[in-house]
Amino acid sequence: MRVSPSTDALTGSLPAAEATDAQSAAPVPRKRKTRARQAETRLGLVRRARRMYRSMTEEFPDAHCELDFTTPLELAVATILSAQCTDERVNLTTPALFAKYRDARAYAEANRAELEEYIRPTGFFRNKASSLIGLGQALLERHDGELPHTLDELVKLPGIGRKTANVILGNAFGVPGITVDTHFGRLVRRWQWTAEEDPVKVEHAIGELIERKEWTMLSHRVIFHGRRVCHARKPACGACLLAADCPSYGAGPTDPDVAAKLIKGPEAEHLLELVSR
Repeated sequence: MRVSPSTDALTGSLPAAEATDAQSAAPVPRKRKTRARQAETRLGLVRRARRMYRSMTEEFPDAHCELDFTTPLELAVATILSAQCTDERVNLTTPALFAKYRDARAYAEANRAELEEYIRPTGFFRNKASSLIGLGQALLERHDGELPHTLDELVKLPGIGRKTANVILGNAFGVPGITVDTHFGRLVRRWQWTAEEDPVKVEHAIGELIERKEWTMLSHRVIFHGRRVCHARKPACGACLLAADCPSYGAGPTDPDVAAKLIKGPEAEHLLELVSR
């Protein structure tokens, strides 16, 4: 199983000097043309969503889970720890944790105080320790110490909700799943792929637009786009490859030079080259 590279998992950002050099060296994007907006049919929505996804595939061909792991259990633990915490902080915390707690029994029999100290940097460490101990115990009692491979079984385990289950299924077991985190939810609503707020309803609505085999990579690419381009408060509209199909174009600066400065992450130069074509 591939271990995702350790990067700045919240923003994927380079050090300031390197990021500035990468952006200054990249081509300046041209003014993006947007499509005239008309009443959208269901077929039109499906086609637009798939065009936008193809653009995201160009942007982030190698998008991936930004939590470091080598086994399904490690991914489950890392995902539990990522609640209200950045992936970067989790990745700094888990090497020592995984070296100490190597299987479900180790978590089930963990000394609570010791476990809490290992995971303290991720915040809410008491609740998370309860989830990890409970997860270990449940896996021993119900699944011979191994993580199950189905959504229905996973969501019955301590600390694992539907979002975490889809992360595990998609990235540890190769079962397509849509992970509706904060970035994913706000982007698909900004793009008017759905108006739903409930994560489960969002998951089902988006699953009807994009082919099932693409669900896991869709999740990664939407999240990458949200962290690097389509920021919550100031999206880089004028340097966005999706601009022509985005009904919210103009929510951020449309001037290409201004927007280019908002692009984040190690892919900044690549992203700016795409929009300059």
